Amino acid sequence: MVEISTSILQVKKENIIKTIYNLETAHTDYFHIDVMDGEFVERDTSLYMREYSEYIKQISTVPLDVHLMVSDVKTYILSYESLDPNILTFHIEACKNTQQILDNIKLIKSIGARVGIAIKPDTSINVIKEYLDKIHLCLIMTVEPGKGGQEFLTKTANKIKELKNYIDENNLDIDIEVDGGINDETAKIVKQNGANILVSGSYIINHSFKEQIEKLRKVN
Repeated sequence: MVEISTSILQVKKENIIKTIYNLETAHTDYFHIDVMDGEFVERDTSLYMREYSEYIKQISTVPLDVHLMVSDVKTYILSYESLDPNILTFHIEACKNTQQILDNIKLIKSIGARVGIAIKPDTSINVIKEYLDKIHLCLIMTVEPGKGGQEFLTKTANKIKELKNYIDENNLDIDIEVDGGINDETAKIVKQNGANILVSGSYIINHSFKEQIEKLRKVN
């Protein structure tokens, strides 16, 4: 059965406390925190995502799944250390060289979080293969990062399958997370191709939390 990481990107500030409580009651597995810096992607969500994360840590036991869509990865890793994230994911496209990637992996492990590497829809699986034995999760973007509510890019299904096959062939223990345009129909596609953590925002937030989460969790 897949796990559900609910994105709170589109939740209005006046609703955030109630939303946190209700998502915990609906048994989301993670709160997905979309951290954007206005540089790596156009939108800047860094201040209010930090604020939302602090609220979560004060009133909820549901773990944080932090997705860093930022250029200065190191600074943002350190800024989330005090919030004890379960998962910290950075984009391989934000790194200038192999050493920077390895340094980020080491830093995330040093603060006690699980390490995730994310790739954009047009980035090849080949660029992350050498790091897969060093991390816990690969996040495949199924939309272009930076905006909520986009439609699922069907071309990404083959990437999920390719990654899953590589993981199985090399006996690796790693989660495949997908993010973008996830609903009960696209969830079937990504699960059948090997994903086991689904990020969903508007599909859950704009409807009955519990009902939508259960639909996603039970897809075949």
